[in-house]
Amino acid sequence: MKQSIVVMKFGGTSLRDAERVKNAAQRIVSSKSQGNRVVVVVSAPGDMTDELLKRAQSIAEDPDGRELDILLATGEQVSIALMCMAIKNFGVEAISLTGPQAGIQTDDVHTKARIRTVKPKKLLSELNKGRIVVVAGFQGLNTRDDIVTLGRGGSDLTAVALAAALKAEICEIYTDVAGVFTTDPRLESEAQKIDQISYDEMLELAGSGSQIMQARSIEVAKKFGVKIHVRSSMELMKKGTIIANAVKDLEAPVVTGVSYEKNEAKISISGVPDRPGVAAAIFGALAQDAINIDMIIQSAAENAENDISFTVARGDLKRALLSLESIRIKLGAKKIESEDRVAKISIVGVGMRGHSGVAAKMFTILARAGVNIEMISTSEIKISVVVEESDGLKTLRLLHKAFGLGKKR
Repeated sequence: MKQSIVVMKFGGTSLRDAERVKNAAQRIVSSKSQGNRVVVVVSAPGDMTDELLKRAQSIAEDPDGRELDILLATGEQVSIALMCMAIKNFGVEAISLTGPQAGIQTDDVHTKARIRTVKPKKLLSELNKGRIVVVAGFQGLNTRDDIVTLGRGGSDLTAVALAAALKAEICEIYTDVAGVFTTDPRLESEAQKIDQISYDEMLELAGSGSQIMQARSIEVAKKFGVKIHVRSSMELMKKGTIIANAVKDLEAPVVTGVSYEKNEAKISISGVPDRPGVAAAIFGALAQDAINIDMIIQSAAENAENDISFTVARGDLKRALLSLESIRIKLGAKKIESEDRVAKISIVGVGMRGHSGVAAKMFTILARAGVNIEMISTSEIKISVVVEESDGLKTLRLLHKAFGLGKKR
């Protein structure tokens, strides 16, 4: 009988110290003993990535992207070596592979590269020898044969991409929480674990601030039908949350979860000429510098001019402003203003498709609480608002309660 391939990913908090590495290794060996062919993806231990980034910024305020990738990729290489040592201590054969050795090939964008393809020839060869293969997450090889990193949460993307390429039975994501919750349980004590969630809902939650999984990893999972199980690395027997093409109960709630993203910044360009091609020039300049745009609002034209506001990740604000200044001059726009103390709150749920009045309820709740909404964005299953950062947590808790997402559910 053909053995199933299982991909197991462990985040940095699950590898923070020797005891946690040994605990993870024991769980990996247990999966192997059940007859599975096991591929493990690991992040850098603890806060090592943040520490390496701080070290780089102590040398250069804006470090060179190529050299930064070389530095940041070392964190995961620490983890693969230590994990293999721990697994071998249980008397089981294991081998560590970097992202490039595992066949992960990317584009040429440094610090947030996108995976182009996975060629797991070496990885499969090692599995066929009966070994557990431990792969460094967060990294790959670009077309210039340089090591690149995949952006925040990139180890999730590595795990899902490998699961897709290997046609794994399941991709298990081990983290420091018990699964996906209606909101971050560290921010709202009444948050409740969700047993099953659809790709679409998880993608919207991840893309709007949920820290559980990287949004790009969910995109890949949905495209290739990778079943994901998000679960606790500490509670061995408890089931977590299944992310798949979920079939909702007839009485499922309209709203599944509320997300909170405080690492946002808002940019406004005023006095923009109202003519074709202006938006393309503005957002084309940002795209050229690999700066992702989230919410966009354009005012109605007045005196042949309008204003354009949009949000970017707070860490991209400085680069975005530099990119936009030359475009502002070229277009003849009046001024650029920015605000880095904003938060984005989103409500998400496939049930919203068939229910009217969800937006009205949301806005009424915030109006009564005196929360000013600066920007609004909607999709079929999501409504997002940007508010002042000082109102962020209050907004999250109000909406979580109002849509009945607490433990009483």
